[in-house]
Parts: sequence; C-alpha cells; structure tokens
Amino acid sequence: MINSPSVLLIGAEGEKMGTVDTDSALAMAEEAGLDLVEVSPNASPPVCKILDYGKLKYQEQKKASEARKNQKTVEVKEIKMRPNIDTHDYDVKMRNVVKFLTAGDKVKVTMRFRGREMAHQSLGMDVLNRVKADTEEMAKVEAHPKMEGRQMIMVIGPK
Repeated sequence: MINSPSVLLIGAEGEKMGTVDTDSALAMAEEAGLDLVEVSPNASPPVCKILDYGKLKYQEQKKASEARKNQKTVEVKEIKMRPNIDTHDYDVKMRNVVKFLTAGDKVKVTMRFRGREMAHQSLGMDVLNRVKADTEEMAKVEAHPKMEGRQMIMVIGPK
C-alpha cells in the first residue's frame, strides 16, 4: 500500500540501500522472506524498511503494555466537611487527607453549607485555609476554594 514511485530503503540488517523504486524494494523484501514497511511516510522520498511486520507489531504491543503497567493513575479522593466541624472530627479528616496525599492521590475538600450556614461562609473559608496551612509542606493547592451552589470546593495535590 505504498503509493510513491520510489522509496529510501533500509535493509533487514539496518543498512541503508539508498533510493530505490517501490517495485524493486518489494521484490527485495519478498526475496528476503520479510515485509516492506513504510517507517516514515511524510519524508521525501518515504522511508521504508525490510522487516518482519508481525514481529514489529508484537514488539509495539509489548512496549505499550509495559508502559501501561508502569503508569500510576492519580485518583481524586473526596473529604466532606461542615463549617462548624469539631477539633477531633477535623483531626480524623486530616489524617485521611495526609494518607491520601502520601499515596499520591489528589484530594478534593468539600465544605457543605446547610440552612443558615450559608450566611457564614467565612467560617467555611477559615476551615479550608486551616486545611491548606496544615498540608502546606506535603501538598500544593491546585484549585483554590470557590463556591459552587451550597458547597465550597478546594483541590489539593501531592508535591
């Protein structure tokens, strides 16, 4: 499926064979019992290589699965609080925040306001600023506190 009349050919051992017309390159590949693969189609002339296509696909698949195995997915964990949270409850929530951050996850801290608490949004902001100050050495703020409906949201991630 190579459309150009001539190609820059690279042999099975990696040696450069220069510019060759496509038909003779296909003949060389067939003679070697291998495939002619277009490596760089945008070059002028296109670069083709004589190699085993099945082996190439297998190696690419193996490399992709290795990359998938080594990557770490970052999850967003959520901690919900209220503006009038007690100190012990706050400490328990902060222990969880620290545990999530050390595991490499982001933490979404949600401050929920109910009823008349909406009139005292500064109390919620104070609690979120306290969370920010307590996690300052191990985390950075990715989304500063902002109101969304009846809740104030802040996202922190590990440094």
